[in-house]
Amino acid sequence: MAKSFSIIFIALWLTGCAPFAENNIIEELAPVTFLSLSKGEEGKIKISTILPPLSKEKKSVMTQEVSLMKEGLMDFNLNFYQEMKSGQMRMLIINEDLGKEGIMSVINVLLNDPDISLRIYLVIVKGNFEKYLENQLEKQENLDYSFYRMLKHYEEKNQGDISIVNLHEFKNLLYTPYSDPFLPVFKIESDAISYEGTALFQNDKLVEIITNFDDRIFQLLNNGHYLSVLPIPELKVVLGHVRSKTKVDINKSLSTMTYTVNIDSRIEEYRGEKQIFEPKDLEDLKKEIQSNLEKQTQELVKKMQELTVDPLQLGIHTLKPFSKSMDEKKWIELFMKMDIKIDYQLNIEPLTDSNAKS
Repeated sequence: MAKSFSIIFIALWLTGCAPFAENNIIEELAPVTFLSLSKGEEGKIKISTILPPLSKEKKSVMTQEVSLMKEGLMDFNLNFYQEMKSGQMRMLIINEDLGKEGIMSVINVLLNDPDISLRIYLVIVKGNFEKYLENQLEKQENLDYSFYRMLKHYEEKNQGDISIVNLHEFKNLLYTPYSDPFLPVFKIESDAISYEGTALFQNDKLVEIITNFDDRIFQLLNNGHYLSVLPIPELKVVLGHVRSKTKVDINKSLSTMTYTVNIDSRIEEYRGEKQIFEPKDLEDLKKEIQSNLEKQTQELVKKMQELTVDPLQLGIHTLKPFSKSMDEKKWIELFMKMDIKIDYQLNIEPLTDSNAKS
């Protein structure tokens, strides 16, 4: 008898079938499109989603406060007539406060679930996302799908307007030496949600959110090296179609780094007093832009040194062929004290009158 059972078990294992069949009846399944995580009471976490996600029935926001993420998913199943499935999950939305405590366990849960795609988007939110969902659900029934489509749009366009990070990318930044992860941040105000900036992580803990011009520079240096537009309000100028190439040089003593940024762009708008069709005035404006970008970038990199984070992966430039790699902790110690010089080289396309007749 025991031998017969063993043969059956081996046969099931070899064919890749589990001895217990999964529920695959469509009418009894609820394919979840997103989960929202926030801090609960006494170290617990709140897990929220919209159910039912894909049917035409009236939708509602469901929330469970649990000790473990998987426990929350189990509780959803016990309190809803359809069985939740994570194979269609497209977003994980993490509250800022939870991000500050660390999200290593959350990331590991996702990575260990074979049903969850590595391409799901990770997002940080400032504010009460669950309350926002409840307020907007009556006005916008497919709110979750619209948010997903917006993220997907910016990922495909890759034009540097916002940071877009999926699970695979975050995992690589988290576990690869000489790098720290980052995620997009969205802010909730009243009945609106808008892009706020980029969250910088030290290992798995959120330590800083960079916004406005700092975020634009970060996109230019790290996230695709392209911006559709770059406004510089101090100089009353807007650069368009901005492309960057970066070069990092570190001296032998590892005490000084020169960060060179080559920019190709064109002026989209100018409201200053210079006559930019005149070569001298254009050259003067170019120098002012370079100086402004160098100053702003210097301050951003200085902030990263103070936070001991390396989202730009500058540490990889210490690697040399046929030599032992530096310990990551040692690199951070050097990085904190390093003298970093920023050098911008700006190339602006010649200005022409696009309305002139040939």
